[in-house]
Amino acid sequence: MQFQWKNIACRSVSEPNLPGNGPELAGGSRKFRTEFLQEWPTPGTGPYFDTTVPSNITGLVGKTVLLNCKVKNLGNRTVSWVRHRDIHLLTVGRYTYTSDQRFEAMHSPHTEEWTLRIRYAQRKDSGIYECQISTTPPIGHFVYLTIVGSTINLTCIVKYAPEPPPAVVWKHNRDDINFDSPRGGISLVTEKGILTTSRLLVQKAIASDSGLYTCEPSNANPASVRVHILNGEHPAAMHHGISTILSGPSLVAFVLSTILLFYHHSIRWKDFRLT
Repeated sequence: MQFQWKNIACRSVSEPNLPGNGPELAGGSRKFRTEFLQEWPTPGTGPYFDTTVPSNITGLVGKTVLLNCKVKNLGNRTVSWVRHRDIHLLTVGRYTYTSDQRFEAMHSPHTEEWTLRIRYAQRKDSGIYECQISTTPPIGHFVYLTIVGSTINLTCIVKYAPEPPPAVVWKHNRDDINFDSPRGGISLVTEKGILTTSRLLVQKAIASDSGLYTCEPSNANPASVRVHILNGEHPAAMHHGISTILSGPSLVAFVLSTILLFYHHSIRWKDFRLT
């Protein structure tokens, strides 16, 4: 018996430069993707991802975040969500496979959207999430999630003043607020008129932003309010107002026009006036 070998040509295929090929996918996450996932199939040959869906998502601490994935030509395959931080399978189809009840699979029948919902988002939820299709081998699409702190929005209202205040000064724990501090993210908007409003915004609130906030119009006595940023499992509300005796007919009032969220807690202020 005689064997005859024909020439065989071999070709090496380099990995494409796709999102997620950087150092952030080190260790087990990189191995998982390299061994089991194929990124982008050719559209029209089977299931594929709609890449127009945003893949960089920013959410607020304590709020609900939706990670969306849109799949074309799914057929009889299933869609899953995997968290890359610990290679944790979170959902398969419409079913959720995690003891963390903040995570939930969402899908409406006869649609192409497969959504991972995260309630009461935490900073530790930041990272890479993978939307996968159960082809052989599986194909995946990365979503990058960043969770940031929420915003304190304090509004000081000056009413019944003979004229608009020339200036409105804001203090935190009795010190003038430095709008050029390295912390950043602090801004002030003041609108003068028959009714003068001064709005203080503190972005990405952290624990050290708790304390006493004081609004000092130059032609009226100050008004103060205390903000508490708390940790906990369920929403709660805490605030204290400090009454101020005003000279003359002027009235200064505080209004919190947004909800402050930090970790799992929300701090809700109801409108009130200080007299």
